Amino acid sequence: MTIRGAVLSAPSYFVLAALLDGPLHGYVIVKRVETLSEEAVRLAAGSLYAVLDRLTEAGLVEVVSEEIVNGRARRYYALTPEGNDTVQAEAVRLATAAKIVTNQALRRRVLNPTVVRPA
Repeated sequence: MTIRGAVLSAPSYFVLAALLDGPLHGYVIVKRVETLSEEAVRLAAGSLYAVLDRLTEAGLVEVVSEEIVNGRARRYYALTPEGNDTVQAEAVRLATAAKIVTNQALRRRVLNPTVVRPA
């Protein structure tokens, strides 16, 4: 899946996945990304907001509310319908790719569908 011609990065994928269950603010997004990625993706605040800016520009995420907490603005981000479709399609693509790698019989069929090989 692409964002304006670029492959969807792991941080972008996990930010979209973090928002699947509803709007979140930055700190919660960071923690959810860490949990969902089993700590493979760790985002600093600057990195998170760069990802959110790109996803917002691409129409995949939007700011749905803002509140002031301790004198600072706290923005809540949510998936757009296109963002939901994108993360769902990327999950299917990744699952298919994983099957190709982990299933030798399937890989053989995909690579050479005309040759029948004994199991």
